[in-house]
Amino acid sequence: MESDGSTMEEYSQEDWGNHSQDLHGYPTDQELDEIPVTKRTLKIKQESSEEAQKRDIMQNIVQILESVQLKWELFQSWTDFSRLHLSNKLAIFGIGYNTRWKEDIRYHYAEISSQVPLGKRLREYFNSEKPEGRIIMTRVQKMNWKNVYYKFLEITISEARCLELHMEIDWIPIAHSKPTGGNVVQYLLPGGIPKSPGLYAIGYEECMERPPSPHLERRSLDPGKEGRVDLETLSAQASLQVEIEPTRIIYCYLGIAEVRTLQQCLFLHFQANTKTFSKDWVGINGFLSQNCIVDPGVSPKSIYIKFVEVERDFLSAGSLVECLEKAIGYPLKFNN
Repeated sequence: MESDGSTMEEYSQEDWGNHSQDLHGYPTDQELDEIPVTKRTLKIKQESSEEAQKRDIMQNIVQILESVQLKWELFQSWTDFSRLHLSNKLAIFGIGYNTRWKEDIRYHYAEISSQVPLGKRLREYFNSEKPEGRIIMTRVQKMNWKNVYYKFLEITISEARCLELHMEIDWIPIAHSKPTGGNVVQYLLPGGIPKSPGLYAIGYEECMERPPSPHLERRSLDPGKEGRVDLETLSAQASLQVEIEPTRIIYCYLGIAEVRTLQQCLFLHFQANTKTFSKDWVGINGFLSQNCIVDPGVSPKSIYIKFVEVERDFLSAGSLVECLEKAIGYPLKFNN
């Protein structure tokens, strides 16, 4: 990687001003504070689902970086990146800053650089000619950032795809048949599962129940309202007495379809007899088989899958299970 030897301190105040004029699409924190409350509320409401998703992904990436306890490095010059030989590396990286008021380093941005080499992405964030670099320089000038820092964790192609599987690919629900004359149901796998190598995950739905709201109970038992029924009370009484939290899908198994295809692996998990399997598959297959045995009137757990194709040459490189466990924040139940 070429080094121009420049540092952030070498830009003149005139240069800073010129860069800041190009940032109308990127309001700083200070500018947001100057927006009237009503107008700011409108801006928040107009946030797109895509923007919300990007924010959630960034928060997830920050959690990964924090979980592996990486040390912040002070950005001084381009020679930093040349010295680290980052030209062809993939990585999870973060950019942070501190101020005269707070020495603690806070995150400005975090990303998984899985398609573009890390060296190129970092160069964009510290280059005055790039939009990302202009944002940082403007904040150094206008918001008095004291220092700018970076941290990164190298990852393999397969680990990058594993994180993509977690953060960018939606769960697919697995349908099941109704019991016919017995207490056993069968899973009905969807079509379109690739006949190629890759990674796949299996999860199940967890529904958290909460006790009835005390507020609703008081309303229905309020003696001052005997003989009078309003629409709100009727609605509350007609609804279920237990409030259900949003659906949460728990990861329980990460599979690597290397010898077999994704389609073959998933078929063998959901359709075959558990006695025909190696010990590596007994746990997850036993769980799926047991879930098929249901009592009358009781439904089995809702099961989900997701998958991503990965070239076989890159598939088994890296610590994939540990990578996913760091990303989701808990251990996988059926991976040894």
